[in-house]
Order: sequence, then C-alpha cells, then structure tokens
Amino acid sequence: MENTDFPAISEKLSQPLQILITTHTNPDGDAIGSSLALAFYLKKKNHRVHVMAPDPFPDFLAWMPGHEDILFFSRDQEKCISVIQQADMIIAADYNNFGRLNDAAPLVRQSKAVKVLIDHHLNASDEFDYKISISRISSTSELVYNFVEAMGDVHLLDKNIAECIYTGIITDTGSLSYACNYVKTYLIIAELFRLGIDGEHLHRLIYDTYSESRLRLLGYSISDQLIVMPEFNTAFITLSASDLQRFNHQIGDTEGVVNYALSIKDINLAALFMERDGLVKVSFRSKGNFSVDTLAREHFNGGGHRNAAGANCDTTLEDTILKFRKILPLYQSKLKSVYS
Repeated sequence: MENTDFPAISEKLSQPLQILITTHTNPDGDAIGSSLALAFYLKKKNHRVHVMAPDPFPDFLAWMPGHEDILFFSRDQEKCISVIQQADMIIAADYNNFGRLNDAAPLVRQSKAVKVLIDHHLNASDEFDYKISISRISSTSELVYNFVEAMGDVHLLDKNIAECIYTGIITDTGSLSYACNYVKTYLIIAELFRLGIDGEHLHRLIYDTYSESRLRLLGYSISDQLIVMPEFNTAFITLSASDLQRFNHQIGDTEGVVNYALSIKDINLAALFMERDGLVKVSFRSKGNFSVDTLAREHFNGGGHRNAAGANCDTTLEDTILKFRKILPLYQSKLKSVYS
C-alpha cells in the first residue's frame, strides 16, 4: 500500500517548527543521504532541524555535506534526549518502525511531536501520523526529491542537497544495478547533475576508500567463508566475531559483501551471516521475483524489500545458519524459477 500524505504534511510545515529527523541503526548511504538532504531543505524553509541516528555511520560517508552535525544516541544521549523532547515534528527517514531506533525508540514513541514517515520499505508501521511510503521507489533519497517537488520547492535544491540525494540513490541501487527500473529515477539523476554534482568524484568518495584490512576481509569472506549450494540456487557467507576482530572490522567494512555471493551464475539467493554486538546480523539478497522480504519476515523476524532484506537474530551463529539450511527446501522450486 502506498501513502502520499503530501498536502497534510505541507500544512504542518507552513509555520516554523523544531524538527528532528531520525534514521535507523547502522545507517547506510541512503539513510544518511536522505536525512541530510531533508535537513538542508527544511532549514531553507526556516525550520530548526536536527538529525539523529542510533549509532555512527561508516567512514566512507564522512565526506558528506552536513555529516558533522549528526547526533548519535549511543554517544550523546543527553543531547539527543533534549532534542527529542523539544521536537514539534519527528521524521522517520529510511525505516518504517521506531524499533529501528534501538534505545531511542521508547523516547520517540512517548513524544507528543507529530510523527512523519518518509520511507520506501514494505509494511510500514501504523505508529505515524502521516506517511510518505512508496516501496517501488529506488530509495528514500529519491522520495525526498519527490517530497521537495510536491512542496513546489525544486528551486530550493542546491549542490549539497543534490550530492546527498545522489549518494542515497547510488548506494541503495548498487550503482543502478537493482531497484532501478523506474524512469523517474533517471530523470531525477539528470536534474542532480544539472545542479553541479560530479558523478566520478562522488563514486571515488563512496567506493574507492577501502582500508587494507577491509579488502583483506573481503578476500577472506569469498575465499574461505563462502558456501555454495547449487541444488538450492543459494550461496552464503559467514563471519564470526573472531573473524571480524582478526581483520580489525570497522562499521561499513562488510557493506556489499553479500552481493559477491549473489553474483555467481545461477545463484538466486544470497545471505551474509555476521556475528556482531551479541547478535547475528543477516543480510539477504535475491534475483527476480524471489522475495527475501517474505523470507526474512516469516523466518527471521526481519524484512526489507523484495530483493534486499535483513534481520537481527538472538540465536547463535551456528543455530542461525542451521535454521537457514533447514528452510531452503521449502523454497527450492521458487529459487529455480525466479524469472518466470
């Protein structure tokens, strides 16, 4: 179901407000890009704006304009609690359930502020007053562009906003390799280039900043930890806490690793199981019409998109992988015909 409460949100924004933009734990390029783009825009509309994430983002996003002003609940709870309590409006960007805020979730839920969702994931929660929720859109950053457009404010877009939106679109589509069959996505990108962004330069900033240890972790993941199950058109990678420690794992180092498993010929389902912070973090990817959102939701209490989803499991790494192996026969026929 799509929700586009543009008129109602526009009315709420007709006078200056204290606005808190929040995004999900382990924020990625789209989470940070959409949040910062929205913040730049709302400040131009004379609103007082803060951006808050539960925890820090990867270093490869530390060049983004405005990143230095993002508040992290895990590092500065006192400041974050203050801005939550003072907010007239709280916007959820790139997630659809306040539970994704971890320890900040109860405070946000208790807030009397107007709660607005801007997101492109499936199955949005009912805990928002207003929603802009369209799952067929490439990214929340693209939705932010649509939001600005619906507000009649395209003339307020500038290079900073354009760089943030472009980063969100590019990172959430794997450089336009998936979730990118919507014509308007490319029309928006064209407009971003007209605003002066440098696509080659942004690509280098996002993708050409690997540390040596990150590259070695990638090599280890593929050469030592990749399991291929051709009978189920499936491949997966496992990384234990000791593996991550061995390669001096930093936030963002495993970004995109699961895609290497999916790149194998005839592999239609890929997964990355990673032991971190006392949980097993799972990333699923798929091809064609096989829904990893359904897989994650039905078996791992997770969710996301049809071809990209995730989950956090409180079982052991071994038990989580065993569960995954046991459910594969249920999907064997579907995994053989993902394009039919």
